[in-house]
Amino acid sequence: MSRRLFGTDGVRGVIGSELTPEFVLRLARAIGAYFGRGSRILVGRDTRSGGELFEGLVAAGLAFEGVDVHLAGTLPTPALQLYVRDHGYDAGVMVTASHNPPEYNGIKVVGGDGVEVPRDVEEDIEALFWEGKFSTVEWRSVAGQPKRVHDAVDYYVNKVVENVSAFIQRGGGERVVVDCGGGATSFTTVEILKRLGARPIPLSCKPDPLFSSRDPEPTPDTLGPAASLVRSSGAVFGVGHDADGDRAIVIDDRGRVVWGDRSGALLAGFVAEVGLAKGPLKVYTGVSSSIVVEDYLRPRGIEVVWTPVGAPIIARAILSQGGIAAFEENGGYMHPPHQYVRDGGMKAALLLAMLRATGESLSSLLDRLPSYYPIKTKIPASREEALCAVEAVKQEFQGERMVTIDGVKVIGEGYWVLVRPSGTEPVVRIMLEARSEEEARALFERVLRAVKEKCGIPSGGRT
Repeated sequence: MSRRLFGTDGVRGVIGSELTPEFVLRLARAIGAYFGRGSRILVGRDTRSGGELFEGLVAAGLAFEGVDVHLAGTLPTPALQLYVRDHGYDAGVMVTASHNPPEYNGIKVVGGDGVEVPRDVEEDIEALFWEGKFSTVEWRSVAGQPKRVHDAVDYYVNKVVENVSAFIQRGGGERVVVDCGGGATSFTTVEILKRLGARPIPLSCKPDPLFSSRDPEPTPDTLGPAASLVRSSGAVFGVGHDADGDRAIVIDDRGRVVWGDRSGALLAGFVAEVGLAKGPLKVYTGVSSSIVVEDYLRPRGIEVVWTPVGAPIIARAILSQGGIAAFEENGGYMHPPHQYVRDGGMKAALLLAMLRATGESLSSLLDRLPSYYPIKTKIPASREEALCAVEAVKQEFQGERMVTIDGVKVIGEGYWVLVRPSGTEPVVRIMLEARSEEEARALFERVLRAVKEKCGIPSGGRT
């Protein structure tokens, strides 16, 4: 690994080659050294391969830095974040690689406020990692370490239900497909929806470290079986989670898989209208989101604030400046009255509340959004190749409006294009939309041609 360990959201690597026992133990000691002796840190994990082993290594590294270590076991990341914030912990460490392929695992560091630590804290931890100046604690200091926490999952489920129950209209019995993908939401989302009176239909909601049912990243490709089940069961909607449950990609009642910027725009408009969230009428979203967000929310008096991609960046922005919601096109949604982090279980609950309040189908609500045809892909590339691709697109679209806070986003008449290096994988991400499929395909080929000619990056990828 390079001297920069943290990516867009935590440290991630292939198990055994990049994420080795030695590496995880050293990183845990650096985290412990940063927060200091006597600090209380909660450690949890999702269902990924090696999770329990890495959790043990993290606990050991922290304990030998004099940290008071508590283990929450297997749970979604937002459940750990909520418990850290509400129970006075100094920090949390989550063993997860979120949506990455099954061979990955990783480490995410959470501050005492439950939000992922900012970049300057990550840099301090990285410096300690490379310096290797760790503590030597007396043997008595590790006696009784670590301590077990048994109620974190129940606490999270209860809090989500309590937050929504005061606003959700009476009703019940709605069928909702929940595709857990073998991840940590196997313990939570189905129970949340049951408690709110729905009839969830679970799919792959048993922990599976190999993710044999589908790839951990919820996308139109991976959620095909869930979409079919929504149609065949008469469900009002479906949700597909990633491995650690901070994302929820939505499937409407017609079986259409909906990206998170669109579902996020609908939910933001809803919470503003019914007063589910207080504060300035602002929403925060990364540059990877569609211009649909502005098209839909600005006429409703809601300001859209664009940010660089990355949940920690978006969370810190809304936490410091205030707003009613924040979301990402990848399915992450932040509901400030609950917590300032992505929360897939809360998003599912809010969707149910919206449908009951409006009395409309999700498909009819979505059909009111402006229509664009999307294409999203990722191409294997080194960091240098990805940066080259950004420059290639800048040259190709000279004269158009551009946003360059994270890669380059080109906004033209009836279309937009985003090209940016991934912060979590060795790939370059390409996202675009146009008014028609034909226009989008032509735009996509134009981007690929420019990137290949200048940078030599293969034109393969996944849309």
